[in-house]
Amino acid sequence: MERLIAGKQAVVFDFYATLTPTTTDGVWERHAAAVADLLGVPLAQLVAALHESFAERVSGALGDATQTLRTLAARLGARPTEDRLSAAVQLRQQLQSTLFALRPEALGVITDLRAVGLRIGLVSDCTWELPNAWPELPLATVVDAAVFSCAEGTRKPDQRLFRTVASRLGVNPAACLYVGDGGGRELTGAASVGMTAVLLAGPDWLPAGAIEREADWAGPRISSLTELVPG
Repeated sequence: MERLIAGKQAVVFDFYATLTPTTTDGVWERHAAAVADLLGVPLAQLVAALHESFAERVSGALGDATQTLRTLAARLGARPTEDRLSAAVQLRQQLQSTLFALRPEALGVITDLRAVGLRIGLVSDCTWELPNAWPELPLATVVDAAVFSCAEGTRKPDQRLFRTVASRLGVNPAACLYVGDGGGRELTGAASVGMTAVLLAGPDWLPAGAIEREADWAGPRISSLTELVPG
């Protein structure tokens, strides 16, 4: 797949289910269960509230991590004490951090791409837990520009996210290859600003779900990040 990076100056990655393995629905429910107890809300209602507020949360519309949980609790008729709210925020940060583990090949692929002169970017639809943890993650030292939806006030496929990462990388969008699992119609968003978009559809790829994954993507696709590395 060397042709994918031919003539490119940068490779921009999605984070979840691209640089990390795909997360199954059961994990989200287990995380919610622990937080629900601290917030004093029924688990089923919190799971539904998290699902329904996805767009608000990843676009930063509910504020920071503390404000977000306070708002969700209030929507469910609960008013946790500041101590319990703080504990819930800390616990959610810890739980979400378990989802930041990378695919085994991810760092090696990025290192190889940097070695041939490519700059590395990241655009993630995410809540505040990821940018809060970012400085301590291994990726922080090898990614030249990271764009987080919650900090930018919008979500994929908004063109502004893709233009922003290209600008921070100092390259034209047309000189970027974008790699993602298709969540949030990110491939369409990247392509709309001139990036070459490629779908990562490996053995753990889930074509369905609540994040509008682009199962109908007709453009290039790969089954492993290692296909990006020149042979």
